[in-house]
This record gives sequence, C-alpha cells and structure tokens, in this order.
Amino acid sequence: MSRDFRGAAAAFVTSEAAVAEPPREFAFSDADFRSLAQFAHKQAGIALADSKRNLVYSRLSRRLRALGLTSFRQYREHLAADPAELESFINAISTNLTKFFREAHHFDHFRTHVALPFVQGAHAAASRRLRVWSAGCSTGEEPYTIAVVLKREIRDLDRHDVRILATDIDTDVIGKGVRGEYQANSIDEVPKTYREFFRPIDGKRESANVTLDEEVQKLVTFRRLNLMEPWPFNGNFDAVFCRNVMIYFDAATKTALIERLTQKIKPGGWLYIGHSESLIGSHPGLRLVGRTIYRREA
Repeated sequence: MSRDFRGAAAAFVTSEAAVAEPPREFAFSDADFRSLAQFAHKQAGIALADSKRNLVYSRLSRRLRALGLTSFRQYREHLAADPAELESFINAISTNLTKFFREAHHFDHFRTHVALPFVQGAHAAASRRLRVWSAGCSTGEEPYTIAVVLKREIRDLDRHDVRILATDIDTDVIGKGVRGEYQANSIDEVPKTYREFFRPIDGKRESANVTLDEEVQKLVTFRRLNLMEPWPFNGNFDAVFCRNVMIYFDAATKTALIERLTQKIKPGGWLYIGHSESLIGSHPGLRLVGRTIYRREA
C-alpha cells in the first residue's frame, strides 16, 4: 500500500468522523453527563445509561438556550443553586408515551375484577368506596381510560365514593391531563362501547380536538408526585396502575418501589405494570395472576 493511499484513507476516515459527530452547540463533557445522571437518579430514581447521553444533551440544550447559558458546566451550577430548576430538569429528561386503552388486556381485567364486583356489591349497599391510583399518569390517557370503564359499569356513580388519583413527576404533562383535551384521532383505538364518553370540544363532529364528559373528568384528581419522595396520602387502593414507569429505574430502585406500592394496595387488590416490565425475584405479598397483573395477598 502506497504512502499516498494510506494518507488519503486516513483523511477519509477523519472526515467521516467529523461528519458523524458535528461540533456541539454547548460544551458537554463526560463529567457533565455523569453528574447529571447521578442527580437524576438521586432526585427521581431515573437511571440514565451511557446510551442516553445524546438524548440528555438534546433535551437539556433547550434549557441552556432558555437560560442563556453556554455550557453544561454552567447548567450544573445553576441546577445546584436554584431548587426551582429541578422541576424543569425532570420535565426535560422524562419520556411520556401513552394512549387511551394502551395494553387493553389490563382494562378488560380491571372491568371484570374491579368494576363489575363493585357494581354487584353496590346493589346491597347504599354507598360504597373505590380508590384507584394511576402512578405515572403522563398526559392523562391512562386515568381517563380507567374512568370511562368505571363510568360505563357504575351508572349510579353519584351514589358512591369513587375516585382516581393520577400522579406524575412531570408538571407539564399534569397540566395537559387537567385540561383533558386530546387530538380527535387519539380515540381511534377506543372501543366503540366507550366512545359515548368523548365529545368534540367545540361541539362540531369535524373538530380537531376532543374532551371527556364532565362526569368522567370529575372522577380523576391530578397531582404532581415524585415516587422517590414520601407519599402524602393515607389509605390504600383497590387497584394501582404503575405501567412503563419502572423501565427507567435500576433494580434496587424498582424493588424498593414495588415494596412501597404493595403496602398501598388493599389485600385482594391489584397491581398492573407495563408490558416491558417484570418483577424479578421474590416480592412478598404479591402473586402473579396474569400477563403483567399481580394481586396483593390477603
């Protein structure tokens, strides 16, 4: 191989590397990423692997621009000095992917084992109490799906004490959930039996956005909650949905969370987790009864 060819090849490789990794707008060192990853884990239990480095850079770059900063070192200093920035930091690195009736088998099970037994018991009581928690509710599709299932089966809801707590660490998605407005095509996969609880926002059939009936929305209470912090509520739940949340946690954090969740579920109550999640190892008090469905032992 000639010296000229080797030189040309080296130049080609160098130029290709330059194309593959263009200069960054902001200085972002290994130390910056490690520090931010440690902070995310400490504050929210979120585990950021090295593969998430570009995602972290992309999402937090918006914060640097908004704050007029020129490097991630400056952002780290700002994050340490201003507690209010924590909310924006968590909002930026959180991933929110959801839809109505996602993992539909959960709602079939919920209808059969929670909603219908409640109705049967309600015939013999003047008033009954039901509590459901959507932990990691994102923009609200999950808790509202729970709500329409309950509304369809419990036609005399006003006689009973039925509530759904919807929590998320991201304040932006909480705001969207409170508004309860969604694109019209977001209900394309909603079973026809539940379409009656959705309506166009402006009353026109061709409207670009839909919302839910007021009675459905009233069942849901949205609150910001960091699952790593103390939970400011008493009482236990008949069912807890904590789906596609633990995929962001390491094994130790996941185990600790499951133990806490188990203590908040009534004996005989239910825990629903995401399709890509599994509870590896022994979890006293929980028994696997279906695909990503667990029951709290009495």
